[in-house]
Amino acid sequence: MNKSAGYGATISFAPGQLVADRLPGRLLKLRADQFNRRFLGRGPLEPRRGRFYPKAILTTAYEVRGADRTPIRVVAADKNGFTADLSHALAGKDLEITVTVDAIADSDRRRDGPNMQIRSRLIDLGPGMQGRWQGQPTDFFADDPFTRLDDDDPGFYERARLVDHLDTTAIAEISALYGRLIRPRSRILDLMSSWHSHLPQASRPDAVVGLGMNAEELARNPILTERVVHDMNADPRLPFDDASFDAVICTVSVEYLTQPFAVFREMARVLAPAGIAVMTFSNRWFPTKVIRIWDQVHEFERPGLVLEYFRESGRFRDFNTWSLRGLPRPAEDKYAHRLDQSDPVHAVWARRDGEPRVRL
Repeated sequence: MNKSAGYGATISFAPGQLVADRLPGRLLKLRADQFNRRFLGRGPLEPRRGRFYPKAILTTAYEVRGADRTPIRVVAADKNGFTADLSHALAGKDLEITVTVDAIADSDRRRDGPNMQIRSRLIDLGPGMQGRWQGQPTDFFADDPFTRLDDDDPGFYERARLVDHLDTTAIAEISALYGRLIRPRSRILDLMSSWHSHLPQASRPDAVVGLGMNAEELARNPILTERVVHDMNADPRLPFDDASFDAVICTVSVEYLTQPFAVFREMARVLAPAGIAVMTFSNRWFPTKVIRIWDQVHEFERPGLVLEYFRESGRFRDFNTWSLRGLPRPAEDKYAHRLDQSDPVHAVWARRDGEPRVRL
């Protein structure tokens, strides 16, 4: 309080200070019939280890009300029952918050309880859900996770779609992230590419190879130095030599992969040692093309799902997730009349194992 615009600070919180610490009483052992398998209306669900569900999915359980959408985590499950952790996903973690005073509002615009509002916006309904529970892999891959409503990719992508799928603020944030992570003079593979690669003009890449499903979209992309039409769901092998690229990017498309494990192994193969792979996505997609698991999990679980793709390959290190939400939607955006906030942006990246190659 009482600081001027531009002031910044970083505050550290020990476990239990900002988020209630994990307590034994928050770990519930429940019977199999206390999980409402039809709660979400997507057919019968099973409790899966590491996954989050709305608390109201529990029946006749302690502290549960019928409309409570607070995420709870299943941490163990078998045919006889399951264990649910009611703690916040960040419970037990050391946290560090960096804040900057962006502007000072007039006193008549202040609201009661500003600290509680900020705390709620920081930690509620998301952060922490991308992490594993006590280091155990999350069970994302039961129940036919990679099925879709529409498997006809050649027919669907035959028509060029020369539109952007996110608002300009979200696109600018993705572009800036690529600029921070990818060094100049890199050879870049734009996976599942289209008419824009969202790379910043200042990135000065040596080459950008676009691999996508529609030749017209790729032809309209001015930054591409090479264009390859290839259906990765039909054939996940990338048509490139080993260690061909310094970076791989994939923008708002990882959710359409039906063979992600094979694709991520291929990404590792075509990346040079210490090369970076960056997956960015939001909460918008083609409903008939998205894989089943993507639509079933919470928005902040999706970075955890992509992390498991990286981990399964056994060829990546230095895992990172990044999320951005709450920025104002641009006034000129076609959805501005009904959506106040910009499209959220999530990113997951990791580096290929090995020492970086020498650049002369």
